[in-house]
Amino acid sequence: MRLTEIEEFIVNLFDSKYNEFFHKESGITVRGKEDVRKIGYCTNLTLDTIEEARKNNVDLIITHHDAWDFIFGLKDACHNKLMEYNMSHYFNHLPLDDCHFGTNDSLIEKLGLHIIERTHIENGFYCGRIAEFKEEIEFEELVKRIEVILEEPVKAWKFKVGKVKRIGLVCGGGGLTSDVREAFEKNCDVYITGEKTLYTIEYAKFVEISLIIGSHTFTELFGIESLARQIADKYKDIEIIRLVEEHLEV
Repeated sequence: MRLTEIEEFIVNLFDSKYNEFFHKESGITVRGKEDVRKIGYCTNLTLDTIEEARKNNVDLIITHHDAWDFIFGLKDACHNKLMEYNMSHYFNHLPLDDCHFGTNDSLIEKLGLHIIERTHIENGFYCGRIAEFKEEIEFEELVKRIEVILEEPVKAWKFKVGKVKRIGLVCGGGGLTSDVREAFEKNCDVYITGEKTLYTIEYAKFVEISLIIGSHTFTELFGIESLARQIADKYKDIEIIRLVEEHLEV
């Protein structure tokens, strides 16, 4: 299966493909072999995930994040290694946060919530959600559910008294106080994200919204997994595998 055809198929999955930032926030970063028989997916492009892909004879890596510019030297090192292995890489960032099968919607589905509103807009992409349970649940039960789904411990602060019904969610990097404020202003009982600072916690405590912090990597995994499965559903001869990533953030 040709790499170019797969790329075109992916682009056409997204309603946001005409957003002016779409191709800045997604696309092929390195073109290896055109023939793609095996795809590996994970959240982050790192030297470790590239080696995991090589070990599993992957032709194309798809990730949520490209290698980060602010981890100085990493992007060049990753792209050079991909070229050495004649391996292709595709990433999809904000469009995947925004779309109906992406990072936020996939985790919401696993939690058993239904979406009320799309929120936390960035460059025209909705990077957050407000969602509700049909029936209220205990905060501690929600924490347990998330830990089972993410397969890692999370940090949790119960700052709001009572059970939980309405949740604000920004998978990945939603640790700004302005992110928490948007969930608070939408009358959420709990805010869930994958990053925090002292200010995140202090603001949540101040306004009395409970807080659950998973990892950036694993709160965002299920969106890229969903994208990989759509490719596999379209192209039956392509094998997909999940590339192992460490739980570095716990």
